[in-house]
Amino acid sequence: MGDSDAESDSEVVLRLPDSLRGAFKDPMGPIETDAEVLVGDVSGPLIAVGDVVTYHFERIGHTPDVAVVDGLTERESVEPEIADRLEASDARRLHARNPAAALSNSMLRTLREAVESDSPVAIDVDGEEDLVTLPALVLAPEGASVVYGQPGEGMVHVRVDEETRARARGLLERMDGDHERLWELLRG
Repeated sequence: MGDSDAESDSEVVLRLPDSLRGAFKDPMGPIETDAEVLVGDVSGPLIAVGDVVTYHFERIGHTPDVAVVDGLTERESVEPEIADRLEASDARRLHARNPAAALSNSMLRTLREAVESDSPVAIDVDGEEDLVTLPALVLAPEGASVVYGQPGEGMVHVRVDEETRARARGLLERMDGDHERLWELLRG
């Protein structure tokens, strides 16, 4: 990959404006603290966003179909036990670059590849995965589960349907950036 490819790959497509930060405070689905209970509620592909969420599934022997991890939890490095468990996963590893409060070409392209994969994929993010839930909800098939962490509360389980997909699209549209490029990347 040439220098210009590397530059365009890490290019920010959307950025979260300060005015929209409050829209992410309320969970998009029910909160669960027990991964085994949550897995019992999963009927389609499972997309886990976040190191601690992914760790809880791996710990009970349920590798997510897609896991998005960045080595951080609440802006701090994850504990060695969590990092070691995630590293030991059987999932195929992909890498993406993504700055905080943004979605990059690299992240969106890699996420689409992971969701389309027939085998489990873990995306190691250089940067942060804080907004990946939104494009994951758009990309995931009907009936899939997207699970992300709600700091201090547990894991939020969002089942993908027309309503949750529309909510994610609406939030993405309210972000600053190149929406035409976003939809192009998500469609493939």
